[in-house]
Amino acid sequence: MRKPTPIPGIPVGGDKRPLIGMIHPAPLPGSPRYAGDVRKILDSALRDAEALAAGGASAIMLENFGDLPFYPGRVPAHVIASMTAIACAVRRTVDLPLGINVLRNDGQSALAVALASGAQFIRVNVLCGARVTDQGVINGIAHDLLRDRAQLGAQSIAIFADVDVKHSAPLAARPLEDEVEDTVERGLVDALIVSGSGTGKKTDPAHARLVKTIRPNVPVLIGSGASAESVKNYLPHADGFIVGTAIKIDGKVENAVDANRVRKLAAAL
Repeated sequence: MRKPTPIPGIPVGGDKRPLIGMIHPAPLPGSPRYAGDVRKILDSALRDAEALAAGGASAIMLENFGDLPFYPGRVPAHVIASMTAIACAVRRTVDLPLGINVLRNDGQSALAVALASGAQFIRVNVLCGARVTDQGVINGIAHDLLRDRAQLGAQSIAIFADVDVKHSAPLAARPLEDEVEDTVERGLVDALIVSGSGTGKKTDPAHARLVKTIRPNVPVLIGSGASAESVKNYLPHADGFIVGTAIKIDGKVENAVDANRVRKLAAAL
């Protein structure tokens, strides 16, 4: 079995592939489905963090998944404040590397939250190019994000970015090889993410293989659809896994994290 390429910000020894478990807080203040109890949101997020740690996750990623419908770009200050408060609380609660994703594509806010909370990495859905999404056309943000990171002296915060990101389509047909090359060479990404068509949807192993073949020295993460049963299909080509749906109670993305499901998936890796 191929040894995994090290992933910035996530120390894992031996041949183990890192498992990055998702925390999806309930809808935050200001979002349409916010239920009015900030303390309840925080307590639930911390229970998920503890379940991820107990189950053997390698790292955690915090994402405002409940804030539907998402802003296509920059989010308001109150979203950043809520995400920072939760991120800081998670960092105090468990000793695992932390990543931040501010949906739909606010990498600059994710970087700010990561810097304030001491997180190690962020995820960006559209770093380069442009994609058609349910939020409209989303443009790449590499030019702003990489300058912010340099100006803030935050180069230690790694940038993980999707290629052919889920819940989107290209403006025009374009080879995956070209998107990968641009994201690495022109977007200066630290790790690449390959996912399926939507949240929880299976990633095509052939896509992971192709991306790894194109850039063998860049870490490749599976961004959706991985489970304890399916990871064997990805291990020859993937360096790590970002998992939400499969580690939730009953395998439903809206439910809390199930430590036993985390443990089973971590054992498979």
